Amino acid sequence: MIKPSKINYKKSSRQLILSYQEGNYELSAEFLRVHSPSAEVRGHGTQEEILQIEKQNVEITNIESIGNYALKFTFDDDHDSGLYTWEYLKELCLNQDTYWADYLRKLKQSGNERKPKAFFKSK
Repeated sequence: MIKPSKINYKKSSRQLILSYQEGNYELSAEFLRVHSPSAEVRGHGTQEEILQIEKQNVEITNIESIGNYALKFTFDDDHDSGLYTWEYLKELCLNQDTYWADYLRKLKQSGNERKPKAFFKSK
């Protein structure tokens, strides 16, 4: 089993930190959301993937352990389906750069883009 020895979510930076024997990996809430293993994202068959857009400000509001094999995330956009198995989380860690570049390419091809985070200054 490829279970991380430690799991920590940094709400301020929206980063999930997974610790393994060989080191730590950081996965953003946005990355996890757009790569959700749910049917809502992956579709119900091959080549039916549904491109997730405007998820750059998404936050994880809850992390639930599912048995001894997966995590379930609840995001603040009400998405809470899909189980992230230990194997899938490790795959995301190891392939993060490739998967992210592929996601950005798909966004561009669809005519969408990541919008910068909105920052508001108080008066």
